[in-house]
Amino acid sequence: MAQHRILVSWIGHADLLAMIDDLGEDGEELRAAAKIGGKYGEKPGPLKTAVNEGRFDQVHLLSNYADVVHKPFAKWLGCKPVIHPVELADPTDYDGIFRCTNRVMTEVSEQAARDHAKLCILLSPGTPAMAVVWVLLGKSRYPATFYQTGRGKLHEARIPAGLFEEVVPDLIRDRDIAFQHLASKNPSDVEGFEQVVGGSTPIRLAVGRAQRAALRDVSVLLLGESGSGKEVFAHAIHKASRRKSGPFEAINCAAIPRDLLEAELFGHAKGGFTGAEKDRDGAFTRANGGTLFLDEIGECDPLLQSKLLRVLQPPAGKSSCYREFRAVGGSKLLTSDVRIVAATNRDLQMEIKAHRFREDLYYRIAVITLQLPPLRERRTDIPLLAAAFLERINKDFADQEPGYKDKRISTSATEFVKRYGWPGNVRQLYNALVQAAVMTENEVIDRQDLTSAIGEMEGDQTLNVLEQPLGDGFDLEEHINSLRKHYLRRAMDEAKGNKTRAARLLGMKHYQTLDAQLERLEVDWEETKKGA
Repeated sequence: MAQHRILVSWIGHADLLAMIDDLGEDGEELRAAAKIGGKYGEKPGPLKTAVNEGRFDQVHLLSNYADVVHKPFAKWLGCKPVIHPVELADPTDYDGIFRCTNRVMTEVSEQAARDHAKLCILLSPGTPAMAVVWVLLGKSRYPATFYQTGRGKLHEARIPAGLFEEVVPDLIRDRDIAFQHLASKNPSDVEGFEQVVGGSTPIRLAVGRAQRAALRDVSVLLLGESGSGKEVFAHAIHKASRRKSGPFEAINCAAIPRDLLEAELFGHAKGGFTGAEKDRDGAFTRANGGTLFLDEIGECDPLLQSKLLRVLQPPAGKSSCYREFRAVGGSKLLTSDVRIVAATNRDLQMEIKAHRFREDLYYRIAVITLQLPPLRERRTDIPLLAAAFLERINKDFADQEPGYKDKRISTSATEFVKRYGWPGNVRQLYNALVQAAVMTENEVIDRQDLTSAIGEMEGDQTLNVLEQPLGDGFDLEEHINSLRKHYLRRAMDEAKGNKTRAARLLGMKHYQTLDAQLERLEVDWEETKKGA
């Protein structure tokens, strides 16, 4: 008995054009309704060829076309296919294609396992990016047999194992190798992203991807550690989008009590709950025509996740940003046109596995995902950030305090901020500079002012020295010299400027050796210099 075979494929443009041509006048009406352009090529098209020749027991099709084409296409294909509609703003977006395909393949592969069926993938329909994703998944997570069509014939596509084994590890080692062109511009030169400080490759790449995402009215999920700048990026995406003239509304889902968050999002009617003395618009209404930023969305409880899912699912025939909802205690159906940008520092995939976050809601908010780099992966940006923050702090304090004298950061403090690990990322750096600026009586913020602000963490500093990330401007000689300067300065401080004593602390036989290194490395120290 032959093994049960399941075929999976995208519905491609050529397939729809072949159907439209076969349907005659009805096909032209369908073309207009679905806004499908172009003329048919080789008939009967890849899918029809595969179905006619392949004798597959079941066919699963992914489609990012309008729903109006699905029923006539299924009838025309003639094999009772299961069609999986997906949202895909850009058919060349590898990230979006992967997420759509992976979601459907998880379901189909589970069925194949239950039925002891053989998975088959048709590579011909769709874009080259879709074919690449098929190969990656079919050679790794969902082992499958590949097929292609040509000249009206179906044939197996044999992809050498060596090709996959040699190329894919390189891609894994540098997952953004295909997107390096996005890092060509400095953030300050990208419209909407002027407030993003830095010029390192990780931040340039993040800005490039965010700029691409901003061009489409699709939901974006920002991932990153706490304090890595997710709200800054959310504002930038809004400013770089066609919605920039509309409102930007931000809701921190973790900061609002759970029993009030629903009303904050959807509004409430008078008398909807105790204390609701009048009607009040929610964030979805206030953000109409603009962007709604849902920060810390991973903190939403299951009931609110369910309600969000319904709101984020547009009715058939409506745009992807069309929202329908009811205010708490209200009966009237409200609508708005809102683009969603969400953010979290949680691992939502792990949350899904633990049944704390809905998988279907994840795919609603994560049409495009952007991973923001932590500060330790963009160390060359840290002095620029410190300078920009200190300029802002000086301006704020000068506005509050007449006669305030601007603070500046010393060389030793600059070296410290570059070496420190900053587990709280950009937010921790800013807070440390604010505290140092407040607490120091001097005009110069020194290393000790910063270490006092964040707490003494010498053990962590030793670890940071040994675990400096390579690349992104790392210079071994500079790193070694920074260690030398650290201990030279420390010895001079402990010796209160006495070079003979400082040389002994460092294990040097003559103070002249110390003196030469102090001069060569231009080391400054805080205690009064007392000579040798």
